[in-house]
Amino acid sequence: MAKKVLLLHGWGGSDSPHWQSWLAGELAKDYGKVSFLEFSNYDFPELKMWKKELKQEIEEFKPDVVVCHSLANTLWFHLCQEDDFIEVQKLYLVAPPSLACAIEELKSFFPLNMPTNPHAKEAMLVSSTNDPYMTMDEAKELQSSLGIEMKVLENAGHINADSGFGEWQWILQSIKS
Repeated sequence: MAKKVLLLHGWGGSDSPHWQSWLAGELAKDYGKVSFLEFSNYDFPELKMWKKELKQEIEEFKPDVVVCHSLANTLWFHLCQEDDFIEVQKLYLVAPPSLACAIEELKSFFPLNMPTNPHAKEAMLVSSTNDPYMTMDEAKELQSSLGIEMKVLENAGHINADSGFGEWQWILQSIKS
């Protein structure tokens, strides 16, 4: 697999048994090029610092595929509003929080304008019918604004380890295809 895959976690990180840590290991098994960036202070994230860290990682790693989970989607959306931001081949936006999120620890990331350009040649929003951080109506509005495909998972919660997403074959196969 020649694609460079960048995995971006959200609030609280995505260590084992989260699907992103599993995915990093699976991609590496096949000599894949994977970067699983650990953002600083992920329990109390700051937008300015995370933007700096992500820009540096993009500059050094030059990803083809980016997989965002949770708050990493919001970070990506902030960067999408900058004129000089890159375009990747493939982008997965998994379980983004509401653009009107009011969680105190995340206040530096919000409010956020609805993005219209995902900065990817191919992008997919992956949402859940019962995500506590984004309603289906909000997900449909985001999908429409971005003009991208959406995969809806039935009763998958926030699509994380707490909702049973450790090993997740679909995302692995989708990235490899």
